[in-house]
Amino acid sequence: MTKTLKTYIAGFILSLILTFLAYILVLIHVNSYHEQIPHEILLPIILIIALIQLFVQLVFFLHLGQEPAPRWNVVFFISTFGAVVVVIVASIWIMNHLNYNMTPKQIMQYIQDQSSL
Repeated sequence: MTKTLKTYIAGFILSLILTFLAYILVLIHVNSYHEQIPHEILLPIILIIALIQLFVQLVFFLHLGQEPAPRWNVVFFISTFGAVVVVIVASIWIMNHLNYNMTPKQIMQYIQDQSSL
């Protein structure tokens, strides 16, 4: 087996393990009616698993940092990642502050429209 094939297989196995780990944690959470693993613990664990999964994907499949001159790949990755973070954070901020600029009359109309559905 070549070195590249071994890294792909290792990355694939690690990705499967991390995916099944997250799935099993959520399955335990849901089947125990949210009592065995509380929401406050489950969310950070899932986010940590997702970050580990991201690192595994970058290293084993995209070979980030394994070239002779990886500087430009890392620079482009960081800038792309930064742009995605800005879009996500801005979207969440907009959604959380959507009703802030509504007048009381608009808010009451919105509540009435929603309650009549």
